[in-house]
Amino acid sequence: MPVDAYSPKVNDYVRWKDLEGWVYFADSQYITIEIKTIPKDETNVNDCPIHRNNRVCILCYHWDWNQLEYITSRSSIYEQPQQVQNHLEKTKE
Repeated sequence: MPVDAYSPKVNDYVRWKDLEGWVYFADSQYITIEIKTIPKDETNVNDCPIHRNNRVCILCYHWDWNQLEYITSRSSIYEQPQQVQNHLEKTKE
């Protein structure tokens, strides 16, 4: 991989082919991209209160990182949705 190639990091928002989402996990071999969240029902939240949502993630191996388009980053997963939307709107201008 070239030195100047993009290296995705957790909390980057990326586009890959016809999908886009947040980098949820990253290491040197692959990343997962969270493309959707689905709220859990109350039973599932009570059984596992760590997360309130199920996540749909796709796997992207390092040999495909040259196909990723970096869009923006967020400071943390706790950043407010409106702040994230503002980031996305700024990148489209």
